[in-house]
Amino acid sequence: MGSICFGIDIGGTSVKLGLFTQEGELLDNWEIPTRKEDKGSFILQDVAASVEGKIKEKSLNKEDIVGIGIGVPGPVTEDGTVVQCVNLGWGTFNVANEMKALTGLETKVGNDANVAALGEMWQGGGKGYKNLIMVTLGTGVGGGVILDGNILTGSNGAAGEIGHITVSYDETESCNCTKHGCLEQFASATGIVKEAKRILEKSEEASTLRNVPALSAKAIFDAAKEGDALAIRSVDQLGRYLGIALSHVSAVVDPQAFVIGGGVSKAGDMLTEVIRKHYEQNVMLALKGKEFKLALLGNDAGIYGSAKLILGK
Repeated sequence: MGSICFGIDIGGTSVKLGLFTQEGELLDNWEIPTRKEDKGSFILQDVAASVEGKIKEKSLNKEDIVGIGIGVPGPVTEDGTVVQCVNLGWGTFNVANEMKALTGLETKVGNDANVAALGEMWQGGGKGYKNLIMVTLGTGVGGGVILDGNILTGSNGAAGEIGHITVSYDETESCNCTKHGCLEQFASATGIVKEAKRILEKSEEASTLRNVPALSAKAIFDAAKEGDALAIRSVDQLGRYLGIALSHVSAVVDPQAFVIGGGVSKAGDMLTEVIRKHYEQNVMLALKGKEFKLALLGNDAGIYGSAKLILGK
């Protein structure tokens, strides 16, 4: 049995790679560019070459390597088949088999949001829990479900897509997924700004937000922390949508904790507290009192989770 492994997170602009011990210590990490030309046909070759280069550089024996874990931005079935990664130009094919053929190393593949959740459970904000929901608030709203220490993938690898839970039946604009009123439309970084602008338009109330040239989620939280009433209302509305969505998720999964990550999570305790408030108001009695934690691993969550994927329980 090997004692080290590779955790790899394939993103739209770069591939992050990490070398880990079985105990979760990060020995080395580095990045390579994601070459998306020719329908992303170079990506796995580049990753394999980078892994082989690191094995040589560190004078590693392949017998000591458990294998490679990979996170990708799209649905992945349990056997490592990617069901279209539009961001990478990929169609449907088995990434695990291809990487094993290129390197000779055992490979497991998961959706990037799911493996980030696994990483946070293993060495981040969810450490100590075996049942948790990861919520990633960034350009979109991603999610990952961990049950008994394992990723819940679902039949098509699309489990945990909490960004597409409907939270408003009055929304007329379409979400990227073609539905209307998805959580992502209100709780992503762009959604928060869009909703704050709507609140500003409907009200003549004085607000420091009216003087911000390029409104951002950070600016809204900063103004709320300074006591700006309109910004506080905007943050509260965000918490309401997230609280409602997570109360629905809890009714199905009953996790121990919710771990909140992504760029928006930099708002800190103000964010987790406003989500907790609305969660408690919307959830049944048996599901109250869950933990709300901030993610700790940042952009490294994907490589940690990918490593844990190949290491197993």
